[in-house]
Amino acid sequence: MTPHADPTPHADPETGAAVKAADRAHVFHSWSAQGLIDPLAVAGAEGAYFWDYDGNRYLDFTSGLVYTNIGYQHPKVVAAIQEQAARMTTFAPAFAIDVRSEAARLIAERTPGDLDKIFFTNGGAEAVENAARMARLHTGRPKIMSAYRSYHGGTSTAINLTGDPRRWASDTASAGVVRFWAPFLYRSPFHAENEAQECERALRHLEDTIAFEGPRSIAAIILETVPGTAGIMTPPPGYLPGVREICDRYGIVLVLDEVMAGFGRTGAWFAAEHYGVVPDLLTFAKGVNSGYVPLGGVAISAEIAATFDTRPYPGGLTYSGHPLACAAAVATIRAMEEEKVVERAAHLGEHVLGPGLRELAERHPSVGEVRGLGAFWALDLVRNKETREPLVPYNATGEANAPMAAFGAACKKNGLWPFINMNRTHAVPACNITEAEAKEGLAALDAALAVADEYTV
Repeated sequence: MTPHADPTPHADPETGAAVKAADRAHVFHSWSAQGLIDPLAVAGAEGAYFWDYDGNRYLDFTSGLVYTNIGYQHPKVVAAIQEQAARMTTFAPAFAIDVRSEAARLIAERTPGDLDKIFFTNGGAEAVENAARMARLHTGRPKIMSAYRSYHGGTSTAINLTGDPRRWASDTASAGVVRFWAPFLYRSPFHAENEAQECERALRHLEDTIAFEGPRSIAAIILETVPGTAGIMTPPPGYLPGVREICDRYGIVLVLDEVMAGFGRTGAWFAAEHYGVVPDLLTFAKGVNSGYVPLGGVAISAEIAATFDTRPYPGGLTYSGHPLACAAAVATIRAMEEEKVVERAAHLGEHVLGPGLRELAERHPSVGEVRGLGAFWALDLVRNKETREPLVPYNATGEANAPMAAFGAACKKNGLWPFINMNRTHAVPACNITEAEAKEGLAALDAALAVADEYTV
């Protein structure tokens, strides 16, 4: 993929104003106070860039919502969608459709272990909903354990499994969810001094929680293999294998949420490959087709799939395995193979983003920690490197969030669209950006971090 050929898109402010007016009159935006937002009107996008109607061009360091793993408007995927639309735009999920079968086959070939059956959904939250249902039906148990500092989606079960403040308004406290602390050495809940201690203490805490909840009441443990929105905290060596062993010992289903981390984002097809772990269920979405047409799903182990060989699975979706979405997935996976996008993401993390971000941390007092892999990185911004006090308080809004708002404005002024969550900025560009584009993004971050530095002590 190459970026947009015209580095200065033509301005058309009149059309932009009309788009904005229609949006404000009729579109109800997610996760927002409707009267307080001012959405940017986007005129187009290609590769790692998008542009507005005023002629401003931005390098997208968010990949949409961490899903355009192959960038915007990849010609092979666009062509596949067009060809599928001309041949068969849609068909009900109860039928065998060639492109649906091929998408399932290609996904199953890349999932770890025996996760060879694919249940298609429209997105990640629905994938988590169905994974939770499968685990409960398979085990006959009611509870599911999930971690603080996690995000699993906005639908009913998924939001209750989520461990960040977006859950609070919808938390019924009756959804059968038990929460625990996963490892995070930089802000360790276990007072650990190194990764080995953090791993050992986190596993002990998990097993203690299971013991007090009653092992025979727990259907599943769900973890983001590498937590995404919550901060890209890569687990310490041994942690995920330890969780796998605990699950095996107590007959608990292990669900790995790879909605954000999957399909090349971490420099592997799935992040589980980095840790040598095979879950019983794996949820995916986003990068499966770069979000060109909504698609998600659950990859299912042979044992759990067998539960429903003669017993109907009580779940389904009108658009499960939608032909247009599956055509986009087939084309995306093939393009990723042909263009070695997974390998490029790994190279990007090891040789460009990782070293570049760590160099920024050495020079900027506002950067407390750099963590990540592949095209999946976070900068933990702090007021003080010694105390590790976050640059803004947890879940800050309004004036309390002013430092991060100023940092974000500086990014945009320098042509970079940032991914900001609480006191962090994430570097999550398209997995196939060029080294030059990545360095352009690092230079913009460098300039914006000088603004964040003004709030340090």
